[in-house]
Amino acid sequence: LVKPEENDRIYDPTCGSGSLLIKAFNKVKSGKAQLYGQERNGQTQSLCRMNMFLHNVDDAKIAWGDTLSNPLHLENDKLMKFQVVVANPPFSANWSADSSFLDDDRFSKYGKLAPKSKADFAFVQHMLYHLDDNGTMAVVLPHGVLFRGSAEEAIRKYIIKEKNWLDAVIGLPSNLFYGTSIPTAILVFKKCRKDSDEILFIDASNDFEKNKNQNSLTEEHIEKILKTYAERIAEDKYSHKATLQEVEENDYNLNIPRYVNT
Repeated sequence: LVKPEENDRIYDPTCGSGSLLIKAFNKVKSGKAQLYGQERNGQTQSLCRMNMFLHNVDDAKIAWGDTLSNPLHLENDKLMKFQVVVANPPFSANWSADSSFLDDDRFSKYGKLAPKSKADFAFVQHMLYHLDDNGTMAVVLPHGVLFRGSAEEAIRKYIIKEKNWLDAVIGLPSNLFYGTSIPTAILVFKKCRKDSDEILFIDASNDFEKNKNQNSLTEEHIEKILKTYAERIAEDKYSHKATLQEVEENDYNLNIPRYVNT
């Protein structure tokens, strides 16, 4: 979805052991791209660095620290910009949500902070700040971010109405990931959008292969998602191009069944 290209800077703010970064890196045929990651857990960060060496990525910059309270990838004393941002952050994690964050450039423009018990949008805000003007960002999140009210609604509204950065919402099947059986969604963001008068909704939640302990996506399922996204296809009961007016009429609620009639 993010289509990394040669010489891109690729960033994952919650990189874990680095598998998502390596997957993105492997999409660059020439192998010329710079990887940046940050991980809060020291042991996992060490594992990530080791993983990079094992995959012959000798120059990856993997920082150790809390991404939200202490972002560590700087350039000329400012947070770096990246052409590709990918993440699968911890779902609905706790964070301090301290009022001092409202003076932080990553969060100040929104006027609201993500709730203490649900840091999902804090990660999104952080990632959007790091995203280059010509970059693409894709993040895996729980469905709650699509429709929860209060501060999260205000953040969604700012991203869509004031900035128009949300490009697509892709609903995935449940039980795809280790450690959680809940259904998830991929949100794709771009600061320079070609189809800036609409948001593409894809409901891929019914396309999966059932395995003993976990569901999985086949190559065909993945290809269908990619083709629908790339060509902005509207398909009955699968995808819908929602106008910004439509989203506004739904009070910036992005719950997929509101747009894709299944």
